Amino acid sequence: MKIFLDTAEIDEIRSAVSLGVIDGVTTNPSLIKHAVEKRGNVVDMEDYIREILEVTPGPVSLEVISITYEKMVEEAVTIYEKFKKYGQPVIKIPVCSSLDGVNNIYDGLRTIRELSRRGIPVNATLVMSPEQALLAAKAGATYVSPFAGRIDDYLRDRVGMKRGKDYQKQDYYNFNLMKKLENMITDKILSSKDLSSVKEVYLDEEVGKYTSLLNDNGVYSGVDLVKSIVTIFRNYNFKTQIIASSIRNARQVREVAEIGVDIVTIPFYILKEMLIHYKTIEGINDFIKDVVEQYRTIFKRK
Repeated sequence: MKIFLDTAEIDEIRSAVSLGVIDGVTTNPSLIKHAVEKRGNVVDMEDYIREILEVTPGPVSLEVISITYEKMVEEAVTIYEKFKKYGQPVIKIPVCSSLDGVNNIYDGLRTIRELSRRGIPVNATLVMSPEQALLAAKAGATYVSPFAGRIDDYLRDRVGMKRGKDYQKQDYYNFNLMKKLENMITDKILSSKDLSSVKEVYLDEEVGKYTSLLNDNGVYSGVDLVKSIVTIFRNYNFKTQIIASSIRNARQVREVAEIGVDIVTIPFYILKEMLIHYKTIEGINDFIKDVVEQYRTIFKRK
């Protein structure tokens, strides 16, 4: 599994690359905004992007800022041609660029298709369902980015949890517990129904409400979303690579790795979370404490 760094902060990129574990970088307008604000809004953006590309030993995703087919194609071609000599730019295109669910619904797919035809690598972003990932792959996307963390947030929000109060952004979402709760709730509701009429129970509003509350159209978590996409792509041998995105904690990294995802993109803080373990620190302290003088002497130069 490849590891990308999800940031536009050049110092984080340099530091992570120096560890030898980073294969690429993903950025977006929000991450760019953070980097710019950190520098007092005084940044030569072309020089800054060039530096990111030159430092990164692999693909760097750069996102367009428009939502219509014509403008997205124009912007994609512009930034690809402008930066390809410095590294491996990949153009991020939203799988669906509609702002209202009515207009511009298919512009993302059309853009992905056109850029693919021109040989420009595309990262289909804001993928929230296996169906969207399937369409992006069919359209020719080089990568698809399912947003695991945002799906976890969505599912917690649906049951009334409040971010910042009931959970923090980096908290792990226990989807196995949620599945058990769903089964318990469903069993309790069904026990109160007249099961002599399967049709009536199946169509019962209360049954329908609670059997759909803890999942998003059959997807139980962000990791479950990634797993479904991996299964579909393997079934049909799609060449499109899957980037598990919007990752919030080290446990999610492990779980998508177990699934066999191609790439995971993570914020810088997760590198530390993946590395630190209480027993490792305890062991280091024990080993240092137990070094005998005879052993110490073998490390001395004569």
